[in-house]
Amino acid sequence: MTTLETLPKPQSKALSKRLSKTVPDTRPDTRPDTQAGTIHGVGLGPGSQDLMSVRADRLIRTATHVAYFRKKGRTGHARTIVEGMLAPKAVELAMEYPVTTEIPVEDPRYNQWLSAFYERQVARLAEIARAGHDVVVLCEGDPFFYGSFMHLYTRLQECMPVEVVPGITGMSAAWTATGRPITWGDDVLTVLTATQPEERLAARIAATDALVVMKIGRHLDKLRRALTSAGREDEAWLIEYASMGQQRVVPLRDAGERVPYFSILVIHGDGRRP
Repeated sequence: MTTLETLPKPQSKALSKRLSKTVPDTRPDTRPDTQAGTIHGVGLGPGSQDLMSVRADRLIRTATHVAYFRKKGRTGHARTIVEGMLAPKAVELAMEYPVTTEIPVEDPRYNQWLSAFYERQVARLAEIARAGHDVVVLCEGDPFFYGSFMHLYTRLQECMPVEVVPGITGMSAAWTATGRPITWGDDVLTVLTATQPEERLAARIAATDALVVMKIGRHLDKLRRALTSAGREDEAWLIEYASMGQQRVVPLRDAGERVPYFSILVIHGDGRRP
């Protein structure tokens, strides 16, 4: 008996071509729509316009549609950074969070509300892109570093052209503001969020050489206790509004009882050097 496997190669190829024409491909098409506009996640850097990349500057100044996150009733820090840069006829798309710190992140409603919020914003951006327009989404710092844009990106990348422009992170601006290198030689750098449990913070702080702590806000007292437990409170520096006009750099012990949202804690490494 002659089977497809025993046919000579030329006949197999010809038969395969005929079969491909008669058997429909029922697999879902998840490729991005190449006719759509591109959604750009653009890193703005730590907060100063002259610390943006050339690519970020060009995209922002020529954008016809500009989207940015903000808390309800606020201008939004990302929008404030680009003041004076947008084209006069640029369409602005404010994406207002349904919740920020009003309820704890452990509350089941927190993820439910934010998930629904991101789905709405994805649908909104996709509609604009399908109409052939590019959209610039403003991202504080770097889009892939603790940024809200990541939640849009993972939902958009399978159906829309999406590009990301990296930015200088806030932590880079923070340690630069101290005037001291953050790592030397083989130093290990650990990046933490102060939202973690106190015991975990203390263990991580004790185990690392160099340290960056973000998202301090209302967790300052807990962070101080963790640093004390790890025996490293006197090594810590607090940087407020790194690279911005109101920048302040002080040892943590002199920081006071409250810190603004844009605050980063740094402990410098002291490793191998020539």
